[in-house]
Amino acid sequence: MSSETLGPETPATLVIVGAGPRGTGLVERIAANAPELYAGPGLEIHLVDPHPPGAGRIWRAAQSPLLWMNSHAEDVTMFTDGSVEMAGPVRPGPTLHEWAGIDGRTFADRQIQGAYLRWVHEQAVAALPPGITVHHHPARALRVSGPRDGRQLIRLEGRDQPLAADLVVLALGHLDAEPDDEQAGLTAYAAEHGLVHLPPDFTADSDLSALPAGEPVLVRGFGLAFTDLMVLLTEGRGGRYEGDTYLPSGREPVLYVGSRRGVPYHSKIGYDWTGERPPLPRFLGPAETDALLARPGGFDFRRDVWPLVEKELGFAHYHRLFTAHPERTAIAWTDFEEKYEAASEGAEREALVASAVPDPRDRLDLAALDRPLDGVTYGSFEEFQEGLRGYVEGDLGRRHDAGRSADLAVFLGLLSVYGQLVRLGNIGPRWHGFFSHLASGPPGPRLRQLLALSRAGVLKFVGADMAVHARDGVFRASSPTVPGFFVEARALVEARLPEPTLRRALDPLLRRLHADGAGETPDGLLRVDRADGRVLDRSGRPHPRRFALGPHTDGRTPGAFTRPRTGGPAFRQNDATARAVLVFLRDLGADAAG
Repeated sequence: MSSETLGPETPATLVIVGAGPRGTGLVERIAANAPELYAGPGLEIHLVDPHPPGAGRIWRAAQSPLLWMNSHAEDVTMFTDGSVEMAGPVRPGPTLHEWAGIDGRTFADRQIQGAYLRWVHEQAVAALPPGITVHHHPARALRVSGPRDGRQLIRLEGRDQPLAADLVVLALGHLDAEPDDEQAGLTAYAAEHGLVHLPPDFTADSDLSALPAGEPVLVRGFGLAFTDLMVLLTEGRGGRYEGDTYLPSGREPVLYVGSRRGVPYHSKIGYDWTGERPPLPRFLGPAETDALLARPGGFDFRRDVWPLVEKELGFAHYHRLFTAHPERTAIAWTDFEEKYEAASEGAEREALVASAVPDPRDRLDLAALDRPLDGVTYGSFEEFQEGLRGYVEGDLGRRHDAGRSADLAVFLGLLSVYGQLVRLGNIGPRWHGFFSHLASGPPGPRLRQLLALSRAGVLKFVGADMAVHARDGVFRASSPTVPGFFVEARALVEARLPEPTLRRALDPLLRRLHADGAGETPDGLLRVDRADGRVLDRSGRPHPRRFALGPHTDGRTPGAFTRPRTGGPAFRQNDATARAVLVFLRDLGADAAG
């Protein structure tokens, strides 16, 4: 069916695959921009998602109330503000804590966030101009087909006739993936020897009943998926906390956890910003990003981008230190700023910092923050348990000490940097892991629970660069952090989300999209146009009728919702895509009328 069949009185049709936060954000931006950009005979929006609109899979109501959000309620919003650089109008709305009437410093449970997202979805639909209607299809989309210059056909699971659409937007969120060779080998070994292997998954969807009480369980991964696992296998099995003491129920397994870093993500910061904000961006802003994008031969993240990231984060850190805590510095900020700007990388900058910042604890060491166990060894397993508890206690103390507010300035620097890196597109996986470790760690109360579990003997630490081998009918884990130590278990849990790659996605729509010629990055993400999210083919040509937003694309952002007044790159993307969609559909209708 070609575009010429669209009559002057026929409503245009848009299909959005994925009705979670990203799909909801797109509907909100369509509602905000339609009065300016769309005056067609009507528009039918079809949301395709097996889960309820708004909350989607991750924030659905049907999950344990023990699971929390990873942000303070005051730091979660689905609404734009004046800090978002976009062409469309700002449509302010309440943050989670304002909507729910809860303390802004609360880490709300995910059911409350799901209710907020459902409300936002309802508000976005209600704000659509007359003539724009929304239909929800509780099904999975299996395939998108159709010519570049004609209507697209979206096949749905359990439905004979496809949906026909003038445009399609993929807002798929986090997806399942088939195992890589290592994971497949471990699963096969587990089946052969009667073991348990849980591959990467969204923890709330994992069947944890196969992990027996009192038995050792190896856990590989120390990020947010691990935090959920820890909660579900302790409090979720009837244990409880009295102050800083954990009282086991007797139904818990014994968790042996390790990872590449060997430490949990840094705690969320537990104090508010006061005073002057660092003037960001400074060394990695729009001009620098434009210059990187204009390079004829492209750019290399480690060589060309990372030095700018380091300098930007250092600027944020030292601006705060010198302006808020000048008694801990040796020269005036104006002198330091001038020398810092001129200093080259490496030894020259290190010498400047050493001379101007007497206490090493006040100096920014990104390598140590990222990999604190590099080169560190312990003489015994017990010594390491005590040492890592000390590390976590120190991190908690620092992250809740307003006297260390340069850490919060670095967090603001990370958000600023992320807003620029989104524009660069394919930057590889290293940045996302670094950002998550520093800026997207667990709430402080979760780390205090981790310490209590460690003291109770329910949780034990394996170390950095944790290696897992399947041999002698069991899984064996070891780490160079404790030379000579290993632990054996009949169960292994991979505590992390699946990698969002095109080739290994279990989602049939993405797999087919890849087979039909969609472009992918070297690390397997769907390539999209940085300007508006159009899907690119392998030659870099944008598809006029297919768009994509979210973690499966190389335009991935820190999240579909964000902190108020921080520029929200996801909001910027949603606005650009919504405007491109409306302009295309408007022009399509005008062509049909003419």
